[in-house]
Amino acid sequence: MLNTERNTKQFMSIPQAITELITLADGREITLETGKLAKQADGSVVVKMGGTMLLATVVASKEAKDGVDFLPLTVDYREKFYAGGKIPGNFFRREARPSDQEILTMRLVDRVLRPLFPEDFHAEVQVMISLISYDGESIPDDLAGLAASAAIAITDIPFNGPMSEVRVVRINGELSVNPKFEDLKIADLDIMVGATKDSIVMVEGEMKEISEAEMLEAIQFAHVEIKKQVEAQERLAEKVGKSLPKREYSHENHDEAIREKVWKETYDKVYEVAKTPSGKEERGEKFKAVLAEFLAQYVEDAEELERVTPFAKVYYHDVEKEAMRQMIINDKIRLDGRDPETIRPIWSEIDYLPGAHGSAIFTRGETQSLTAVTLGSVKDANMVDSVMVNYDERFFLHYNFPPFSTGEARPLRGTSRREVGHGNLAQRALANMIPEENPYTIRIVSDILESNGSSSMATVCAGTLALMDAGIQITKPVSGIAMGLVTDVKTGKFTVLSDILGDEDHLGDMDFKVTGTADGITACQMDIKIQGLSMDIMEKALLQARNGRLHILDKLNETISAPREDVKPHAPKMVMMEISKDFIGAVIGPGGKIIQQMQKDTDTVIAIEEVGEIGRIEISGVSREKINDAIARINEITFVPVVGEVYQGKVVKVMDFGAFVAIAKGTEGLLHISEIEWARLDKVPYKEGDEVEVKFMGYDDRKKMKLSRKVLLPRPPRPEQKPREEGQGRPEGQNRPERPARPESKVNPEGRDQPGEHKPLNEA
Repeated sequence: MLNTERNTKQFMSIPQAITELITLADGREITLETGKLAKQADGSVVVKMGGTMLLATVVASKEAKDGVDFLPLTVDYREKFYAGGKIPGNFFRREARPSDQEILTMRLVDRVLRPLFPEDFHAEVQVMISLISYDGESIPDDLAGLAASAAIAITDIPFNGPMSEVRVVRINGELSVNPKFEDLKIADLDIMVGATKDSIVMVEGEMKEISEAEMLEAIQFAHVEIKKQVEAQERLAEKVGKSLPKREYSHENHDEAIREKVWKETYDKVYEVAKTPSGKEERGEKFKAVLAEFLAQYVEDAEELERVTPFAKVYYHDVEKEAMRQMIINDKIRLDGRDPETIRPIWSEIDYLPGAHGSAIFTRGETQSLTAVTLGSVKDANMVDSVMVNYDERFFLHYNFPPFSTGEARPLRGTSRREVGHGNLAQRALANMIPEENPYTIRIVSDILESNGSSSMATVCAGTLALMDAGIQITKPVSGIAMGLVTDVKTGKFTVLSDILGDEDHLGDMDFKVTGTADGITACQMDIKIQGLSMDIMEKALLQARNGRLHILDKLNETISAPREDVKPHAPKMVMMEISKDFIGAVIGPGGKIIQQMQKDTDTVIAIEEVGEIGRIEISGVSREKINDAIARINEITFVPVVGEVYQGKVVKVMDFGAFVAIAKGTEGLLHISEIEWARLDKVPYKEGDEVEVKFMGYDDRKKMKLSRKVLLPRPPRPEQKPREEGQGRPEGQNRPERPARPESKVNPEGRDQPGEHKPLNEA
């Protein structure tokens, strides 16, 4: 046994972790660690901040697969429920498909990593990031980009990094990075910034109507912190010692003779096509015709045609890109004939769908969104259950991008990451405009029917119109615009483009989406494809975006200038009421029978939530009358009579000594015969079912309700009494009864009774 242990120790010693420390401006620390976990991956790093830990791994194939002419990069981010001491709430009790939040984190990392790999590197790369511990404070998303980049940085995989991402928030006018989770609620600016040491690569986030200058300040603040994190990765890579030299690869074959021939014979023709204003489909056909004309010269030699075609397609794409870029930079003419700042023609319409609670069509150029709003109750909220949070989302937006929107026929494979990302951007753009007192659960669905650039921004505009059409009292209308950029490294010239086309996005250097009101920015998403984008260019893009945004807002106001005063007749109406929490059980009933029957009878949806000492009840339904009926039933159940109040009651039982009167369902009291009228009655003058107005006088010694009718009637005057003659006694029958003699101790010396001994008649 001892020999076995010795042998094991010889071959398996405890690995020594290699670490690097990052200190944030506020003193908090981030630790990078490698060498302990997942050592068979090309690169493996654990990032730790407080009690939050992420494990990032990267593996890259040695060679590219045949026929692959792009970078097959996969970024996967998953949250392990054990990280926060939770068990998944699904049927299988295990992590299943990624949540929307996980997908959004994947996109944040992917969009920064992808442009940093060499263009001719086509080997499959897989980056996997796992949340393995969560302390409830440090936000994992903020560390995911750092973890992924660090895992790549310590390997020999070709990479133009390192990079990092930080979350910048502003709280009470102060900027900070990577805040605690609870601080997000009070921030008026929340953006993620991804960058290398030299340049900004990605920006995404939401704001509460901030200015362009404030946004630039936040980006610059983030870049300072990112530089520190990049330097820490470089130190870690140096300690590991295997990141240099980078691995050699050859994933592309080239034929310089064909390249030269394609450029020489097609460039002028392509430039002419690009310069002639045309639609997306027409322009595409003309570009294809130029390539087909070039390849036609090889038709008679099938073998040569087969050899030349793959090269020609690659080089022709470069020709298209360069011709379009030079045309924009030099001639200030775009593919559809616009100048750089002109917005495409816009038309919009509301109330297009009679069955929806609110709807709108928004069309900008060849991009069109049909958007519908559905109003629901608290029971329709989107349940969000993750390691970090568990709550009901009352406002959410879904974005759909069907293949016919681009004239394609391709298989439908569920919701794509792109659809999740675009929907989230539009949702964040509109969320802060929904008033806090809004009682509805709101679902917005944007179906993109045509697409040629800026479909997510069309969703924002259509969403604004649909919300106003639905009668939601949004604070301000919001519009969105996508900005582009074309630069020439050789000359230093650049042109910022407003409202970009799909081709301008694909062939340009930037896709910068900005949404906002007339008073400021509410959300943004920026992807930059070139190194070293200056702040001057970014500032120009933001200011130009503001002009475009205001122009689009004017167009929205022409369609509808303010929200409808009320929801539509067929839309649900919502009423909120409060009861004492002691009555919650009574309203629900045993096994929920009472509330279920109430919902069935009134055709409403009733939800009850306990908040402190009160029960908050939400009642929704299409008919106001039925909602009022539900309110009346709840009031009956929760009825508590108030002493001194007057109620319209109904006689439920008649006795010799009085009548039992119900002043509410299940609440009865005795109207004694002596309390019906001022005059003496020999018989109760009511029958069952009679209505009678009574006053609640309180409770007797047995906690029984006392009611009175006579106190509501004018009291008859007392009959005048004749003065008695001297010596005249009381009338017969009116003599006082004899009382026992008073003890001597109780006799007043003057012969009078003690005060209070004789009480006056009850005048009530």
